[in-house]
Amino acid sequence: MALNTQEGYSEDNERLEPYLVILIFDMLLDPPQTSLASVPKTIQDNGYVVLSPEHFFELSKHNLSEWQGLSSTWKNLPADAYLKDGGRYRQRRHASFVIKNHSVTLAPHRAHWQPVSYNALHGGIDRWFEPCEDVFANSAALKDFLLNLAAQFDQAQNNLDESKPWFVEVHQFRIDTTDGIGRPTPEGAHRDGVDFVAVFLLDRVGIKGGETRIFDASGSAGLRFTLAQPWSVLLMNDEKMIHESTPIQPLGDYGYRDTLVLTFRSNGFQDSPNRSQQ
Repeated sequence: MALNTQEGYSEDNERLEPYLVILIFDMLLDPPQTSLASVPKTIQDNGYVVLSPEHFFELSKHNLSEWQGLSSTWKNLPADAYLKDGGRYRQRRHASFVIKNHSVTLAPHRAHWQPVSYNALHGGIDRWFEPCEDVFANSAALKDFLLNLAAQFDQAQNNLDESKPWFVEVHQFRIDTTDGIGRPTPEGAHRDGVDFVAVFLLDRVGIKGGETRIFDASGSAGLRFTLAQPWSVLLMNDEKMIHESTPIQPLGDYGYRDTLVLTFRSNGFQDSPNRSQQ
């Protein structure tokens, strides 16, 4: 087993002892999976769940061929111009939605902003990413998936009021090995400052690494596994869990990892103190 270690640091450059990053490049660890019926209770109890592809398709109410049709939009993601490490390994698009009264509405395009307290590397600035392509952002598959995820999160919070809105940000990512190593989370182990996070794996091609690591935010307990099966989904309570993904390396000349990351926040979109986009 090839091991590499890297220590994480806070925004004050303090070493984060519990969050030692272990990169396992030559083995895949299967995630513990949860039945669809037990999702709300498991999130309440454990802070996370992993859904198999079969449960994902059941939850989204759309089939493999529909999602495969949308996956072509990952081939046309612009480069992330905000990477402070100078890397060329990340391409992405962004969209925002509001879910209320059992309806999903695409919000006007907005900057992605996080406080430095949650993202020490890229926080504190308005990052204007190109919007998700219309064929994806307005697809029935995506909107139904968002709506059904919201219902699961409502149950996890014991919320029966459908008029309570969810503010959702959608991030399409491709991490590749253009620079030799691609970093899914260059900021390290972190929270996103939202209620819930979903990490949806579309594909991983010609790579090793990309291990998911999640930690109890109130202690040092953690779990590591690899989302290796396309169409599998990790759901997390962001208030309870800290998460990261380890770097990827190519098995040959080139490889990539495609994901869809969704954040659900009940208290409005996160905005820079200097502007209100809501």
